[in-house]
Formats: sequence, C-alpha cells, structure tokens
Amino acid sequence: MKVLFVAAEASPFIKVGGLGDVIGSLPAALNKKGVDARVVLPLYSAIDRNKYNISFVKYIYVSLGWKQIYCGIFESEYKGIKFYFIDNEQYFSRYHTYGEPDDGERFAFFSKAAVEIMPHIDFKADLINANDWHAALSVVYLDQYRRDGYDFYKNMKSVISIHNVEFQGKFNPYLLGSLFGLGNEYLGALKFDNDINLLKGAIQLADRVNTVSENYANELLDPYFAFGLSPILSNERGKLRGIVNGIDYEKFDPASDVNISQEFSLDSLDQKIKNKLAFQKEMALEVSQDIPMVGMVTRLTGQKGIDLVVDAAEHIMNMGAQLVILGTGDPYFEDQLRNLENKRHDKMRSIIMFSNEISSKIYASSDIFLMPSKSEPCGLSQLIAMRYGSVPVVNRVGGLRDTVEPFDPTRMTGYGFTFESYNMYDMLDAVKRALDVYNLDQPTWKHIMKNAMGHDMTWDQSAKKYIEMYQEIL
Repeated sequence: MKVLFVAAEASPFIKVGGLGDVIGSLPAALNKKGVDARVVLPLYSAIDRNKYNISFVKYIYVSLGWKQIYCGIFESEYKGIKFYFIDNEQYFSRYHTYGEPDDGERFAFFSKAAVEIMPHIDFKADLINANDWHAALSVVYLDQYRRDGYDFYKNMKSVISIHNVEFQGKFNPYLLGSLFGLGNEYLGALKFDNDINLLKGAIQLADRVNTVSENYANELLDPYFAFGLSPILSNERGKLRGIVNGIDYEKFDPASDVNISQEFSLDSLDQKIKNKLAFQKEMALEVSQDIPMVGMVTRLTGQKGIDLVVDAAEHIMNMGAQLVILGTGDPYFEDQLRNLENKRHDKMRSIIMFSNEISSKIYASSDIFLMPSKSEPCGLSQLIAMRYGSVPVVNRVGGLRDTVEPFDPTRMTGYGFTFESYNMYDMLDAVKRALDVYNLDQPTWKHIMKNAMGHDMTWDQSAKKYIEMYQEIL
C-alpha cells in the first residue's frame, strides 16, 4: 500500500503546532507496518536544507488559473521516510509559515503541485491523505484529474484529515476559476456561506474524512464544536472516522531528554523530583519538593481555556501550588499572565515565548499538567505530560476524553483528573482533587504517576486503525 501525506508542516523540518508532530511521526509508524508512506511539504525558507540533506530532484511548471508557475522538487530521507518538498520562493520564502495575505494562492499552488509531482518522482500512491485546509485542494485537484480521464490518477483515492475544524480556508468565490483554476462544476462542493471553503470541499469530495480522536469525530456533528460545518459533516457522516493521535516515544523520552536536569523513567521515577528542584531554582521559585507545581505548555487562546486559568490562578496558588505557564498567543492573555506574575511573583511564572527546552523542563518538573481546553481535537501535550510522569487535569472534551482516564480510587485505575463543563469552578474542583491526593496521600499519587507513564501512547494501535481505514477505501 502506497500513501502520500500532503501537509503544511512536519517535524523536525517545520513545526507550528500539533499537526507538525503528527506528520513527523505517523508515516514512520505506518512504514513499520509495511505501508510505503511518504510526505510532501512546502520548502519554506525556514527549513535548513543542509542540516536535513535536502537535495534537488528536478523542476516542473504547474498551472494555476492563467499562470504557469515554477515548481522545484526536492527530497530528503529522515528516519527511513521519504520527504518531498515543493519549492517556489515567491510563495514560501516568507517570515511566517501561515497568516500571509495570499495564503489561498500559496496553498492552492502547493496542493496542486503535490498531486502533479507524483509521476516525476516515480511514486504512484494508492491514496492521498491530505491534512487540514492547507492541503484540502489536493483532494479537489485529484478529483478533477480523475474526471478528466488522466490514467495515472484513475484509481487513486483520498482522505482528508481534520486536525482542527476551526481553520477551514475561506476565500472569495471569484477565486475559484481565476486563481484556483477550477470550473463551476466544483462550485457546489466548495461554496459555503457565500465563501469558497476549501475544507468543506475536501470533506465532500474525499473518500474518507478522518479526525484525530473518536470523541472529536462525534463532536463535529454538534454545531457547538463544528464552526458551521456540522450540517456538512452530518451529511457525510458515513465516511467520518476518528483515530486518536499517538506520540513519538523516541522524541519524547524522559530517559534520554538532554533538556532536563535529571533523566528518569518508569523504573527510576524517584529521580523525577530532581527536575522540579532544579527548575524551581532556575525560575527563582521557592525550592521545595513538598510544594506541588502545576504546569502548562500551550497556545494562549480562548480555545485552550486560558480565560479560565487567568480567572482561577489566584485560587490555585492559594491552594499552595506553584503555577508555571509557557506559551504565546492572544496579546490580551499574554498581558494578563504577565500581570499575574508581577502580582504573585512568589508562586507564578509566565514565560511568554515558545521553547522546546523549557517545555521539556515543565513536563519533567511539574506534578500536575493543566489542560482546560474549551475544545481539543486530540491534544498532544497531555500525552507528553503523562510520558514524563506529570498527572493531567483536563476538561473532558474531544481527544482529552479519549486519552485521559479519570483516576478511580476504588479500583486504583486511571491516570488523571477531569471535569465535565467549561467552568472555572469545575476546573478548580478537579485541581483541588488532584492536590488533595498529592498533599495527603503520596503513595497513591505515585501510583497515579506510574499509571500515566505506563499507559500506551505510542502510534502502534492508531497506525493499525489508519491502515484499516485505508483498506476500507481500497
């Protein structure tokens, strides 16, 4: 089975969010199970060509509307996976990965090029797995080539994977022909609420629609979670699937993480405390193994529940906990967190930046990992936290419901603390329940930590489900 992943980011080459982690690890998990999975990405100027031995293959021209556009094809192999890169400096030599005024044109070119390069790289995929709106048009262009009778694409199938339905790729309908080069026969699939909606078009034209957790797939049928697309997804529910994400155990491994003060594992869990003591000292917080640390590594947006955290931070610190938050995002929330740190410098640190090194330290040092998301397609931070023995406190939405089993003190099962409604007081109740166990029953707390670290969060089971979905189509 041959699968081509089309995505706007993939770790380690370029990563903005969780999509990058998924595309950086899922194809490798599939390859281990006999799938020839390859990836195509834009060749952004931020990607280090020398570091990853990215080499030129050839160039072609891709038509987009009335234009013939240069398309350089580059390749690299990383951890046994073949990565292809689409080069065009006009589109991808930019300061930002996303958020440019011409994103519609940039990613339309990328999506079309991803489909067109296959004959030139001697790779005929059985199916294309497009990811999020940036790659959604690859599903549409594949459909166009099949309609037009191109023999190379005749039996090729497609999947659109939705990592976050909030971002859909909405553009002016006049771009359909003039820029995207598509005829009016695609207007019905792509038009929605007076816009061209690229994600909606891919949902309607793909053979399967996949989301990154089972519960999120169900939630997308609910208008509260679907950002307007629930009627479309309800109509297409027969091809809707949910497969929870895993994490790369080699990349996220406290036994070999060079960024943390003390390496540790499930068998040497007592060594974890040395990370907290070192991090408390580094952050100029009171150094004590008895003071619980609540950590967050997150985007500072409403979706991630930062409004609840801002309102509840004083209460959490008054329960005796230290609070350390790493992230960037909405300037309003950044300012709110800075103000909280200034006010409660004794117990809080707001680190307004992104840093892989500091995120590793928070995972390894924190006792509790707080993730009160308003919505969460899957979430990777809670999985990484559990891998590092930090007990998650989460809102039971999306993938958080699928991945964090609440602790049951009667059976001593589970590995987290959860709340059921998006409410500051419910969140505080969950934090208090976790802190009560930490403060009053350390043997039980260590049992919960071991449950978390011992839970299987690899890609193994998820990769099997992807293969089953692909086999359904083929």
